[in-house]
Amino acid sequence: MLNITELHAFYGKSHILHGVNLTVAPGEIVSLLGRNGSGRSTLAKAIVGQVQCTGNLFWKETPLQDLKPFEIARLGVGYVPESREIFAALTVEQNLALGVQKNRRTASDKSWSAQDMYHLFPRLKDRQHVTAGVLSGGEQQMLTLCRTLMGNPDLIVIDEPTEGLAPKIVDLVKSYLLSLKARGLAVLLIEQKLTIALDISDRVAVMGHGRIVFEGLAQDLKHQERIRKEWLEV
Repeated sequence: MLNITELHAFYGKSHILHGVNLTVAPGEIVSLLGRNGSGRSTLAKAIVGQVQCTGNLFWKETPLQDLKPFEIARLGVGYVPESREIFAALTVEQNLALGVQKNRRTASDKSWSAQDMYHLFPRLKDRQHVTAGVLSGGEQQMLTLCRTLMGNPDLIVIDEPTEGLAPKIVDLVKSYLLSLKARGLAVLLIEQKLTIALDISDRVAVMGHGRIVFEGLAQDLKHQERIRKEWLEV
């Protein structure tokens, strides 16, 4: 389980996160909602070791604060950044191969393969020998998601996976996330689209000004008009 208590994060002297508390359990999708600048992406980066932080940040009882990003990845924490960060000059197949962590097994002892990725996203199979730099935005997003899965994470932190995607691709991403849940992965989804979060999440948390301002079951947020107006709606 991911267990975060009283987490503070900084960019230099700028104090971004102010005492965040959050948990994500195996087989659970938790969506982190909020406007741009609320601290959601900073929280994701803190979890994977890319941001200076203090407080308590544990994955399966192992403290993460003083670990390097590659050490956190080896513990089974996967990260899908909003910027995608594919290797443009390499093929789809080569990008997937770079995600592999040898001898890394999931908690369920089920390893992901390139064939699993092609089953999830058949378009990637059609493009497996094409360099990633010529893929469409949606295809690049698929590739980034799949490359992370090739490391067999038990927790996956996904930052804005549906941003700028066509509705058909958004539906594919939703199916992908539900398939991760079915395999027992813990999923922390950073998302702006409220409908998607409510459709697939077990719980939701809303961030504002670097703090969690609401946390509860997905259906509970539907009845929190004040929270939605103050912290989510434009």
